[in-house]
Amino acid sequence: MHRRPLNPAPVLLLFLASVAAWAAWLGWDRHRDVHPDGSVTGPYEAWQVIGLVLSLAAPVAWAAVRGHAASAVLGTTAGLTVASYYDWSDDSSGLFAVGVVLVMAGTLAATSALSVLVTSMTRDGRGRGE
Repeated sequence: MHRRPLNPAPVLLLFLASVAAWAAWLGWDRHRDVHPDGSVTGPYEAWQVIGLVLSLAAPVAWAAVRGHAASAVLGTTAGLTVASYYDWSDDSSGLFAVGVVLVMAGTLAATSALSVLVTSMTRDGRGRGE
């Protein structure tokens, strides 16, 4: 099996797409909802997170089909990790770091699974431009 070196262009492209998607779906929302019982939720709604995931699934799958599965995983994971760190780092409790690590782990798992699935469905180099 021939392995190609990691191409930085798809990594950078997916990194930038991930940061832009974070800004579009989550970066603008700062409002927390206070319920009558005093509990607080937010700032994100489920539809925002689902939108983020779905909008990044397409470029990750596209990169995996083109033979850049590792770039898809690395670029997307790095982009969402950096975006969440930047967005949450003003939290004085320091607990934002736990959330950032969870974003990193979840993105790594999800993009890896999607890339493996798409790559396994693409046989004999079809769709990879080979």
